[in-house]
Amino acid sequence: MSHQQQSQLDALKDEIIAQGVCPELAASATQLVIGDGNPNADIVFIGEAPGKNEDEQGLPFVGAAGRFLNEMLAAAKLDRSDVYITNIVKYRPPNNRDPELEEKRVFWPYLMRQLEIIQPRVVITLGRHSGAAFIPDLVISRDHGHARKVKFHESEWLVIPLYHPAAALYNGSMRQVLIDDFIAAAKVATLPLSSSGQLS
Repeated sequence: MSHQQQSQLDALKDEIIAQGVCPELAASATQLVIGDGNPNADIVFIGEAPGKNEDEQGLPFVGAAGRFLNEMLAAAKLDRSDVYITNIVKYRPPNNRDPELEEKRVFWPYLMRQLEIIQPRVVITLGRHSGAAFIPDLVISRDHGHARKVKFHESEWLVIPLYHPAAALYNGSMRQVLIDDFIAAAKVATLPLSSSGQLS
């Protein structure tokens, strides 16, 4: 099954490029960063936009924040090959500025199609920008680690907002919060379906 899902994701990438989504961003970026990992994953991580390292390598979360993400996965006895990692915006904004509302808006339908292809059990947003895209009234300091059902069209996702791994790089106490939140979120992703909405 995952081979079919991977080819659908590859086709989606080609479509974004062919349709000229966000031409200004595309012109300043090295390449489109569609995502990486298991196309049949139970857990999908969604960040905001690629940075410099991601733009160069064509992979999401490969810099310092990505190394911490790997640490979080290891703490939950998972590997990058077990999950899928992507961003809302698929091109690096110039000088790593925040993506603009319009940029997020035009990439949003493609992100929804990615989720529909992968069909994860849990969507984990990284940072307030990504979290607020799914949960408009999000207050990350209050809501981090709390699962919420979010409905889009025909699909319903269990969304768990987490702090961005970059936040933990500059704040040691946040590192443990993020790891604890993620271990709990990973447990939710493996629970039987009947109780998947319940976070302990």
